[in-house]
Amino acid sequence: MDDISGGVPGACSKNKKPRYLARSLTYHHHHPYQGRHLPPPPSPSSSPSPQRPRSVVLYTTSLRGVRRTFADCCAVRAALRGLRVAVDERDVSMDAALRRELQGILAARGREFSLPQLLVGGALVGGADEVRRLHESGELRRVLEGAPGQDPAFVCGACGGFRFAPCPSCDGSRKVFVEEEGRARRCVECNENGLVRCPNCCS
Repeated sequence: MDDISGGVPGACSKNKKPRYLARSLTYHHHHPYQGRHLPPPPSPSSSPSPQRPRSVVLYTTSLRGVRRTFADCCAVRAALRGLRVAVDERDVSMDAALRRELQGILAARGREFSLPQLLVGGALVGGADEVRRLHESGELRRVLEGAPGQDPAFVCGACGGFRFAPCPSCDGSRKVFVEEEGRARRCVECNENGLVRCPNCCS
């Protein structure tokens, strides 16, 4: 019998069985985001924040009353400068609050008060003997990894490297005039010497 499809594409003759295409099950798989918007890509702010530099704090004294203590402070300071790290030096002879601060740190660790004392990233490294031993073995550089760097020849232009400056509120007089009371009061911004920590080079 002649083909009656008339040449129309897709038409079937009476003697030919129609062919069926198998349906892909792929379209029937459930997708968690089917019919919904895809989640936005992570924003740059969601990426892990960079690690903060590890602070290096050195408690020292500028008084030469005890020669050995003064020499130890100078030796530790020189070792840190040689490794080109930025040091937040805290002279306890210039501010009684810094002395009390160090006393609290050492007491919490069951140690007696002595100078100098080095802290890196908030962890107590130790005094002159510990720092000298680490420096001689080459371990001090590893302990200071992650600390901010600084040119050893750097001198703060605001305080000249003394780490303290006269109080801007009382000009170092330790007294401020209160107009409402008509009298002078003790300045609360400075220490017992009329000084404040240098805002340019001290944390």
